Amino acid sequence: MNESLLRELVPAVIGVLVRRGADFASAEDAVQEALIRALGNWPDDPPRDPKAWLVAVAWRKFLDSARAEASRRGRELAVEVEPPAGPAPATDDTLRLYFLCAHPTLPQGSAVALTLRAVGGLTTRQIATAYLVPEATMAQRISRAKRRLAGLPLDQAGDLGTVLRVLYLVFNEGYGGDVDLAAEAIRITRQLVALTAEPEVAGLLALMLLHHARRASRTGPGGRLVPLGEQDRSRWDTGLIAEGVTILQAALARDRLGEYQAQAAIAALHADARCAAETDWVQIVEWYDELLLLTGSPVVRLNRAVAVGEADGPRAGLAALADVPPDLPRYAAVTAHLYERAGDLEHAAELYAEASRAATSVPERDHLTRQAARVRQLLRP
Repeated sequence: MNESLLRELVPAVIGVLVRRGADFASAEDAVQEALIRALGNWPDDPPRDPKAWLVAVAWRKFLDSARAEASRRGRELAVEVEPPAGPAPATDDTLRLYFLCAHPTLPQGSAVALTLRAVGGLTTRQIATAYLVPEATMAQRISRAKRRLAGLPLDQAGDLGTVLRVLYLVFNEGYGGDVDLAAEAIRITRQLVALTAEPEVAGLLALMLLHHARRASRTGPGGRLVPLGEQDRSRWDTGLIAEGVTILQAALARDRLGEYQAQAAIAALHADARCAAETDWVQIVEWYDELLLLTGSPVVRLNRAVAVGEADGPRAGLAALADVPPDLPRYAAVTAHLYERAGDLEHAAELYAEASRAATSVPERDHLTRQAARVRQLLRP
């Protein structure tokens, strides 16, 4: 057996495990165990593809370790949260209301809209903005949902996917909108994680925590929007990041990937970079590819184009926009950014100005207006 070949394969195999969601230390441990097994098996039964053999064995070792660790932490958590003896605390029915509003007789879109309005506390305008439809259209959708439920017994809980979608939208509105609902969405999602082992629930909680960790750095004086690449990373909440990454790793170890886990993996890669220049854009593109397979969403295509522009250059990013509808919100802003990086400042300035006119919030509008002015300044002789 060629031991030098084994040593040469180690970095590549570790890299595969990390791209699949393992942290580096765990990947390294798993590969070491696979190497020990290879030393015992290969002399009598050498594999046709040594790298594939090592990847398969190491990945199984990682999954076994992750499951064992998740079980251990679950047992410890159960002991920690066991209520003390005495009178039971008051029951919080919010999560139950989420499920009841997501009634099985309603289409998912109507159930989400109704829950956001009735339980989440969002206005019809905020919900319409989240769904990218006119406010009048959303008002009709909510009214139809109410009429459809009138007189029906609310003893059938809605499906988990609808509730997750509602929590995701409530968090996004709280994170970036006018009403602070992010902490409440996290609280409810924590309750849901305690009730189910579904990895997408854990993935959603991880996604929320990783985004919430950056909240303090997202705005400057006067509510000025600060883009991710310019944020002061020393203000990021490392405790929330560590918790989010741990939850995500346990979810990925169950090997049932969903869209919230994929989004959380992207957020974790951003959180892992000490500065914007160290961001692993190549791996982020790979996760966007996974997310696109799961959702087919044009918004995912748009965000993927940004990542491609960072990983492979602005011209590649612009080429990736070919499959994105031009009327999509933020399309002009993304295109402006890519044209600026490609050196076409005049086109970029026009697109920044166009994007500012289409912005749905004052901070976003002001940010894009400043971007247009900044690029125009660069055009002056």
